[in-house]
Amino acid sequence: MRLRPGRLVTTRLAWLGHSTVVLDVDGARVLTDPLLQAHNGILRRMTPPPRRDQWADPDAVLISHLHHDHAELSSLRMVNGAPTVTAPANADFLRGKGIRGATGLVADDWLEVAPGVEVRLVRAIHGHRPMPHRPNAANGHLLRTSAMVVWFAGDTSLYDEIAVLADLAEQPVDLAVVPIGGWGARLSGGHMGPREAAEACRLVGAKQALAVHYGTLTVPAMSRFPRGWMQRPGGFDLALADLAPGCERIRLAPSESVTL
Repeated sequence: MRLRPGRLVTTRLAWLGHSTVVLDVDGARVLTDPLLQAHNGILRRMTPPPRRDQWADPDAVLISHLHHDHAELSSLRMVNGAPTVTAPANADFLRGKGIRGATGLVADDWLEVAPGVEVRLVRAIHGHRPMPHRPNAANGHLLRTSAMVVWFAGDTSLYDEIAVLADLAEQPVDLAVVPIGGWGARLSGGHMGPREAAEACRLVGAKQALAVHYGTLTVPAMSRFPRGWMQRPGGFDLALADLAPGCERIRLAPSESVTL
């Protein structure tokens, strides 16, 4: 797909908390890693759940991996029927759980999920804590339309091939959606902290960045960790200014949106 120069399209971006993002572009709605309930298992939501009108009727749902904070079955059933794009092993598992639209993609394949809106899987490194009861495939996504190219990183460590994602899209990356937190005061494997996320934005050449994977969920039993370790963006602004000064941060709180 080649972007049509000079075309103006209104694009609406909403962050619904954690890694749940809604992108309304070119008449299509794309939803990532939906967490739509009040809580997520033992994890407590610190903000109200998103309103139905903020996420309803997506044309595609993008799943990065099957950890429960990214692939909550009760939330996926709320959007059941939409193409749910993920790795083949993950799609097989989700179909077995009644997620009818689960669609597995392999490397290099693009899938048109709405007229003029295509997605493909890209690499993610997130195998630090494998689950015994679900597949452990992990991926990010590239999305391209006539208006823009977006990289949804998923949960991942840094890797050198981030620098070639724009080549895969055949266009510069306009927006990077990057995680900036893990599940502890010390960053665990398979995650990026604020500085790693800023470096990823530099590597991919993103014009704008949205930080996710913080500020939404907490674990009540983890009182030994410093207060606020999952609530704050942890220096992402400074890291972005230092490492990727040409990349503008989009500032959103959970359930806020912005017109790009």
